[in-house]
Parts: sequence; C-alpha cells; structure tokens
Amino acid sequence: MNIQEAKKEICNTLRAYLAKDENGYYIYPLVRQRPILLIGPPGIGKTAIMEQAASECGVGLVSYTITHHTRQSAIGLPEIVKRNYGGKGMMVTDYTMSEIVASVYDCMEKTGKKEGILFIDEINCVSETLAPAMLALLQNKTFGSHKIPEGWVLVAAGNPPEYNKSVREFDIVTLDRVRKLVIEPDCEVWLRYAGGQNVHQAILSYLSMKKERFYSVENTVDGKFFVTARGWEDLSRLIQSYEKLGIEINAELVGEFLQKEETARDFAGFYQLYTKYGEDYQIPAILNGELSSEKLKQKQQMAAGGTFEERFAVVNLIQGTLRETAERYENVTHQIEVLHELLLHLRNHVKKISQDEKERDQLPSGISALEEFAQEQDNSLQVKIKMELLSLREQKFQETAIRRLREYILAAKKEHLRSAENGFKRICKYFEEEAARRENLVQKMHRELQSAFSFIKESFGDSQEMLLLVTGITADNTMTTFIAENGCPAYFQYSEMLLYNKEEKNLQKACAEAIQAI
Repeated sequence: MNIQEAKKEICNTLRAYLAKDENGYYIYPLVRQRPILLIGPPGIGKTAIMEQAASECGVGLVSYTITHHTRQSAIGLPEIVKRNYGGKGMMVTDYTMSEIVASVYDCMEKTGKKEGILFIDEINCVSETLAPAMLALLQNKTFGSHKIPEGWVLVAAGNPPEYNKSVREFDIVTLDRVRKLVIEPDCEVWLRYAGGQNVHQAILSYLSMKKERFYSVENTVDGKFFVTARGWEDLSRLIQSYEKLGIEINAELVGEFLQKEETARDFAGFYQLYTKYGEDYQIPAILNGELSSEKLKQKQQMAAGGTFEERFAVVNLIQGTLRETAERYENVTHQIEVLHELLLHLRNHVKKISQDEKERDQLPSGISALEEFAQEQDNSLQVKIKMELLSLREQKFQETAIRRLREYILAAKKEHLRSAENGFKRICKYFEEEAARRENLVQKMHRELQSAFSFIKESFGDSQEMLLLVTGITADNTMTTFIAENGCPAYFQYSEMLLYNKEEKNLQKACAEAIQAI
C-alpha cells in the first residue's frame, strides 16, 4: 500500500466510524472501532497524511511522538483519593489525567470540533516502562485510567524492525485488535503530491528520470545511509531559499539531506546542469514571446540536438515556469474570491446603515462606518486564528483581504468621500481594477501555454517530449484548474492526439496477440 492509499483508507474509516443515525448515535459500535496501525519506513509522510485526512474530513487532530514522553506525562501522576466501598471510606491510588488525553479536550475546546484523530507516532519504539501503557492504548483506547473521548479515532504509526533497533514487536493479542496497514515508498505517488507542494522543479525532473533513487535506507557495517521523502522535500525548501539569496548549492550541502553519497553527488551534478540549461534556454523569455524568431530557432535546434537528459530537463523547465504562472493565477483568483466575499458583507452592512438612518431620519453616516466594519472583521479573524479554525494559507488570504479593504477605504477618504454609501461605490471601482489585473494574468497564462506547445512541437515533433509535457500538465492540479476554467486549444489538441495514438497502439498489440493465438 502506498501513502495515498493509506490516506484514503483513513478517510474512509473516519466516515464509517463517525457516521450517526437519525438520533445522533454512532452507527458503528464503539467497541468494534479498531485503531489503525501504520507500519512503514521513516520519512515516508505518515504525519503529513494525518493532517490531510483531518482537513479533508473536517475533524480535529492531536499529534504526538510518543518517544518524547515519559510514563508520567503519558498516563498521568499517581494521587491518593477517597472512595466509598461497601459503605466504608477508603483511600486508594488513582491517576491524574494523561497529558495526551488532556490535549484532546483542549483541541475540542479551542476548535469546537468534537471529533478527530489522535495520532501517536513511533508507538513501537517506546521505553520498557511505557510499553504496557501503549498496549493498553491499542487494546482499550485508554491512557492510564482515562479513556480517549468518544468520537476520536486512534491512529498509531511505527517503523519496521529493520529501520530501528529499538522497535518492540506487538503480540498477537494486540495485533488482533488493530487494523494494520503496511506502507511502502512509491515515487510516482510522491511526485504527484510534490507537484502540489511546490517542490523544486529540479527535484521533480531528477526523480522523474531516476525513480530508483527516491527512497533508500541501508544499515551496514560501514554506517547508516538513507534517502527519504522527507529529505527530498526539506532539500527543496532549502534550495528555493538559497537560490533567492544567491547561495551556491553543492554536493556537500545536498548530502546533509540525502545521506547517501552516490545519490547526493548524482543529484548535485544534475542540479548544476539543470541550472545551466535554465540559463541557456531562457525559458521565461521563450514562453512570453520575448525572443526574436532567429534566437527562438536557435533554441529549438539546440533542444532538438540535446541528449536525453537535456531534452528531459528542457521539458521540465517549461513545466516549472508554467506551474509558477498557474500558481500565481490560483492565488490571485482565490484572493479575489475572498475579497469579493468580504465586500458582499460590507454591502449588506452599508444597506443596514442606510435603512437605520432613514428610519431615524438621520444624515448619512460617515465613512468611518466602513473603518469600523474592517476592524470588526479583523477582530473576528483573530478569534478564528486563536481557535485554530483556519489553515495558515487561508489565514493569509483573509489578512490580505482585510488589509486591501483598509487600503481601499483610505484611498476613498483621500478623494474626500464622506458617506459610507459613496465610499462603498468607490471601493467597488477599486475592486474592478483588481479583477482586471487577474484577466491580464489569464492572458499571460494562455500565451505561455501556447508558446510551450509550439516550442516542443518545433523542437521535437510529436515525440515523447510532447507526451511528457501533456502528462505533466495533466498531473498538475493548478494547471488543469486553469485550463478547465479558461480553456487551452493546444492542450486539448495534443491530448486527443496522444490518446488516439495510445488507443491505436493498444489495438495493434491486441491484434498481434490475437494473431499469435491463432
């Protein structure tokens, strides 16, 4: 099972376990709700899919790496309490609430989400003193004397023994009470995920060619050598930061993330070539039509005569540039949608003010009413942030929308507008200018897509490079979203051609097999 299949199974489990009848009772018997146990190599993305699953299902998430905890923090501290047994008061030992269980209640209080995932990582690597508590957790969903709240699904994760010497084997009694999912590295799945996470195009290009270098963990007499999905993603972030700062990327730096010398050296060499190809081909200038016909012809001839690695890199450079523009389009579009929603609320606010003024026979309220509205929206946003109801990305969009609204209000005041109604009308004009800038971005994306297909066609014809470009665009959600909303004749033309060729080849293969059978 790959990591995305595991995420899908977790989402399906959440929907099944949390389904309720018409009276609000859970349909799936609580006693039969087995915890999920993920077993897979380190750095494969187990924690990341917990966040994705919780977000997609709209539930809370509390995540702990259990090896960071002591027995006291996990199950609570002992305390002496008075109990009544057979009419007699007795002093007995009890335990305070587990820090982990308390965190679940804290999450419910902060977010308002009464259902969620409790994720316990490295559960099979705990100390000897914690091992019994972990077995009780998997078997009974309890920490010490406190149960996990109803509506919270337990998901645990651990590494196979070959990756960690401290791994403890679970007995059959425990394994018979969990749903064990074994996860294996899958480069194709990770590449689809990485494309949506803005992973550096050089890494995507390299791993598309050399999938065998995606994941490797070796524990030999000479030492530990490993390359993980986490390593590639963290390396991507560093490269992107270093490029902006103009800092050199060398094999030693790459080796800090890809701790297998052969892979680190090979990728570092590819990265240097990739960067050189980017400088030589001037892809942004090609896609924006900034080169003369003579220079464009030279670039096409250079690409046509390149090695396999160079041709592959050129296509990925083009995809990377297209993705950057598509992401800008996606961000600008969403920002406009958030701002538009805010202005709709402002319109209703202005109408209410006007109606109240008419009823009370008052003069129109000043533009300060718009400033008060912006402050109210900001206050509401701060509450949502404190309650962790928004993702960081959505928080930034909301903050930008409120800041933009304040800029609009200030501009209206500079034009000596006094009433809230006139101020709102002027704000709508500013918003129209914002929408016009988005349309310019749409035209830019259309131009780049058309230039990309034209360059590949003139350089390579209808060969594998064209297939690579179409496949890359199809796999990228930001680009397919743009095409679905705005169209792209060249994309549909070549997609249909490649689909026809594929069907023709499959038909020829089927005919050949039929002839052999005769």
